Amino acid sequence: MKNAELINIALKAREKAYSPYSGFAVGAALLCKNGKVFSGCNIENSGYSATNCAERTAIFKAVSEGETEFERIAVVGGNSHEKIPSEYCPPCGICRQVMREFCDADFEIIIAKSESDYKVMTLAELLPMSFDKREF
Repeated sequence: MKNAELINIALKAREKAYSPYSGFAVGAALLCKNGKVFSGCNIENSGYSATNCAERTAIFKAVSEGETEFERIAVVGGNSHEKIPSEYCPPCGICRQVMREFCDADFEIIIAKSESDYKVMTLAELLPMSFDKREF
């Protein structure tokens, strides 16, 4: 699957975001190594600590369906009033650590504004010196 296709799925997932408190809508599309794609959006809660990010929604959906081998993820986000985000939206620290639970350091994270305007980074670049389950 091309990056643009994965970004398009993330943009569609962003449309389903539930963000009445922050007005910040995020969508993610997770590509599994077997070709399956799981999408997710952020889901806010008035008790902010109970909010779930788009990236974790996608990962948790995949894991709950028995998938734990991932190739890459696309993330788009920004002001919910913007149809196309005007800035890049990198994953938060918690999402980066959840990714590290299931992904190697070379896992690709596509941070996008649109299908043609994006950056690709590795998990190691976004989470250097990470805590890893393989250290146990």
